[in-house]
Amino acid sequence: MTAPAQGASDGVPDGLVHVHSGKVRELYRSADGRLVMVASDRMSAFDHILETPIPDKGRILTALSAWWFEQLAEVPNHLIALDDPLLPAAWRGRATVCRALDMVPVEAVARGYLAGSGVLDYRASGSVCGVPLPAGLADGARLPEPIFTPATKAAVGEHDENVTFDEVAAAVGERTAAELRDLTLRIYRRAAVIAADRGLLLADTKFEFGRDPASGELTLGDEVLTPDSSRFWPADDWRPGRPQPSFDKQYVRDWLLSPASGWDRASDAPPPPLPDDVVAATRDRYVEAYERLTGRRFADWSA
Repeated sequence: MTAPAQGASDGVPDGLVHVHSGKVRELYRSADGRLVMVASDRMSAFDHILETPIPDKGRILTALSAWWFEQLAEVPNHLIALDDPLLPAAWRGRATVCRALDMVPVEAVARGYLAGSGVLDYRASGSVCGVPLPAGLADGARLPEPIFTPATKAAVGEHDENVTFDEVAAAVGERTAAELRDLTLRIYRRAAVIAADRGLLLADTKFEFGRDPASGELTLGDEVLTPDSSRFWPADDWRPGRPQPSFDKQYVRDWLLSPASGWDRASDAPPPPLPDDVVAATRDRYVEAYERLTGRRFADWSA
């Protein structure tokens, strides 16, 4: 499955080589080995890249990730610079220059609340990724403590699969698995406190880590704590036992699964284009997440 690569072909500076297209980002490598990551306005859902972009999404993801890297300065990350002046103007606000890492092929997921695929796992087995949970938890319930629920890192068009800690250890080694778990939960707890101070619940989030080739240190990469990778819920409207209002792409998922979309997820057909009102409402949620978390106006940052 492919989608037009915003900024992937036109105006690429000499010395940059395109190395990867993700669901949302384009990745380039410079002659000196640094990486340039360019966030597009593409939206993905249910392992599909949707036909309809969300305006300003790439800028919001980039700005919010940069803000979170600042808040989590005690955790090593891959960011070198934002918006290098030598990069194309069309990439402005969406491009980050990063250190190359030896990526760990695991989605490092932390959950503080029962939501998403965790609900399905829990209803089937009473656990999530092999972590047993108390009986009687409702959709949206707060867990007794945050848990590490990793997933495989799937290629574009394929589905991430929840796995147990033991399966991660078998794939990457016991030491790396333990480091992933401990660092993931430490970052989650810190981010949850920051979000709570702004009236938001961080239901769950996923991180990607890699080893710094020089130091061997486990380092935070990709994006971090954006509406693409995290569920943020307004704390004053949290009601377990029902779907929660959210500042993430759950709004798009819900529309795709509604009768209004006319789409059968079980079919081979791609999802339909998003209507204008869904696009506008999704953009509004991403902007609000940015503004509530950072205390900044998005219009000021992106001007």
